[in-house]
Amino acid sequence: MTDAAAGNQVDDPAQARVRWLLIALLFAGTALNYVDRQVLSLLKPTLEAEFGWSDQDFAHMGSVFQLSAAVSLLAVGWFVDRFGVRFAYGLAVSVWSLAGIAHAAAATVSQFVVARSVLAVAESVNTPAAVKAAATYLPLRQRSLGLGLVNTAPNIGAILTPLLIPPLALAFGWQAAFVLTGGLGFVWLALWWWGTRGLTPAAPAKAAVANVSWRELFKDRRTWTIVGAKALTDCVWWFVLFWSTDFLVKSYGLTQGEVGRPNAIIFTLAALGAFSCGFLFTALLKRGLSLNAARKISMLFYALMVLPIPLALQAPTATAAALLIGLALFAHQGFSTSIFGLAADTVPVARLGSVMAMGGIAGNLTGTGIIELTGWCLGNGIGYWPMFAIAACAYLTALAFIQIMQPQIRAAE
Repeated sequence: MTDAAAGNQVDDPAQARVRWLLIALLFAGTALNYVDRQVLSLLKPTLEAEFGWSDQDFAHMGSVFQLSAAVSLLAVGWFVDRFGVRFAYGLAVSVWSLAGIAHAAAATVSQFVVARSVLAVAESVNTPAAVKAAATYLPLRQRSLGLGLVNTAPNIGAILTPLLIPPLALAFGWQAAFVLTGGLGFVWLALWWWGTRGLTPAAPAKAAVANVSWRELFKDRRTWTIVGAKALTDCVWWFVLFWSTDFLVKSYGLTQGEVGRPNAIIFTLAALGAFSCGFLFTALLKRGLSLNAARKISMLFYALMVLPIPLALQAPTATAAALLIGLALFAHQGFSTSIFGLAADTVPVARLGSVMAMGGIAGNLTGTGIIELTGWCLGNGIGYWPMFAIAACAYLTALAFIQIMQPQIRAAE
């Protein structure tokens, strides 16, 4: 199929419907990804009481999850690029759903660790597969909107999961929470296998499944553009995700029952930020701007929005602090979606999964660094200000790096 033919199919009503279904499935799959990984932390008090876990036991499970995810990302890109997004994503959801259900049968720390490790390996497929699916099946003008919708899913999971899982566990037992969330994955799998049958790639079929040349991957400036941008900005997401509750509790004396509302504010704004990118980028394209200008103006807009985040350190109330942090996370998700769009626009589809996996590894490593830095700063009486300062500067630094690496963004052939 020629590129022209692929472009002509954008206006086909049947293809348009199937592509919107694809976006919905990518959104749901990403939301389930974050729901499954959050269940354990939400049930920590119940499981601690039942199994006599120590905080060190629980930390060990968290470390195993992060380490397993980071290591598996070394092979995830190859897996997605080699076997194709439809098969790879479907298999990954099957495995992580089974691993989620397996938690219900675990009775020792070791058994939970094994279940968490398998869950992490399978869930690491999600982002490279979702971005590659968008690049493979969605036309340029729909791609950013689709990626924006998908990038809202983690925030929706972060908002809804704390509201749903604890009541479910209280009513039916903690095992039911794992079984239900894992079972939802198989419902998604049936819809995925049925709903993606009629999709026509927006790129030649040979590009969707191919062997990846690591030599070409490493010498390509487009690869390092994505890796560097993810390394510079993902650390802010991990900092807020891990430390926002602690910051609110220590700064404003909130109780466990009071932190829900400000956290909901933060992640609701984050969800809106991911959603906004598709509209902003598309609007700039419609005004006649080039791909290069539309991408970089979008990124500059979001980078400037992060600058006020250090004011949260002096905010008079927890709500005011949450609004400032939420504004920064709004911008983070908009910028992050722009990075996904930049990758989908510029990286050849055949190696896109590998590039996104490399970006994920870089982001996880800098995220681990800022989490450790936060602990050191708090332990030595320095406080939170260094991390807020890093967050304020991260996005302008990332945009400058992108400009150096790719002065002119051009769509991949």
